[in-house]
Amino acid sequence: MNNELEMKELVKEKYAAIAEQSQAQNATSCCGATSSCCGDEVYNIMADDYTRLEGYNPDADLGLGCGLPTEFAKIKEGDTVIDLGSGAGNDAFIARRFTGDKGKVLGVDFTEAMVKKARANAEKLGLNKVEFRLGDIDDMPVTSNYADVIVSNCVLNLVPNKYKVISEIFRVLKPGGHFSISDIVLEGNLPDKWKQVAELYAGCVSGAIQKQVYLEIIEQAGFKNISLQKDKAIIIPDDILANYLSAEEIQTYKNGKTKITSITVYAEKPAKDGRNCCEPGSGCC
Repeated sequence: MNNELEMKELVKEKYAAIAEQSQAQNATSCCGATSSCCGDEVYNIMADDYTRLEGYNPDADLGLGCGLPTEFAKIKEGDTVIDLGSGAGNDAFIARRFTGDKGKVLGVDFTEAMVKKARANAEKLGLNKVEFRLGDIDDMPVTSNYADVIVSNCVLNLVPNKYKVISEIFRVLKPGGHFSISDIVLEGNLPDKWKQVAELYAGCVSGAIQKQVYLEIIEQAGFKNISLQKDKAIIIPDDILANYLSAEEIQTYKNGKTKITSITVYAEKPAKDGRNCCEPGSGCC
C-alpha cells in the first residue's frame, strides 16, 4: 500500500470511530484536558462555535471543524452547494438555511459511518434537498459544473494530494462559482517527529502545508480573486505537546517561528476559463 492510501485509511479509521461519539465525548477526549485519558488527539482544539448560527443542529456537530466557512460563503437562495468532508452534516444543514427550498445541498464524505449519521440527522430534521454521498473528495462522485458554492471545514488537510482535490473543486464548480474553505496551514517548519504521528495527522496538524504553498495551489488550479476571509493562530496545549515532544523540544517549538494557523480562504472559478488546456479542472494543464 502506498503512503497516500495508508494516510487515507488512517483518516477513515479515526473518523469512523469519531462518528460513533457525541460532541461532548469528542470534546473531553480532544481538548487537551490534563487527565490521563485525554491528550492523545487534537481534533477538537481548533473548533469554532457554531451554536449562534441559524440552522445549527447539535446532533450534527462533532466539534471537528477549524472555522465557520458557511458564515463567509456568500450562499444565496436557490444555490446548489457542496460540503466537502460533510461529516455528520453540520455545515450542510447550516448551508440549507441559506439555499432555501429552491436550492440544494450535497455533502460528500468518504467515511461510511459519517454518511450514515448525516443521513439519519437529515431524516430526523425533516430536511429535503439535502443529500449525502459516499466518496473521496479528490475524486468526487459529482458531475462537472454542478455547484454554485463549495464549502469545507478542516478537511482538505486530511487529503495527501491537495492539488488533486483543489482541481476537483474547480471541475465541479459552475463557471463563476466560488468556494469558502476553512483549513489548517503552517508558517515555518513543523517538528519532523510530528509528521510521523498518526493521531496528529488525523487531527489535521501534521498534514498541514505552508500557507503560501496552499494559496499557490489554489491559484495554479485556475482560481481567481483569492482572499483570506479569516486567519487565526491555533494554540496546542502543553499536555498534548508533551505526548510528542520533550520539554526541551516544546520550548524550542514555542520559541521558534513555526505557527499553526486556521484560515478561511475564498476563491472564484472564472466565468470563462482563459487557460490554454483541454478542459477546466481536467488536470491536463
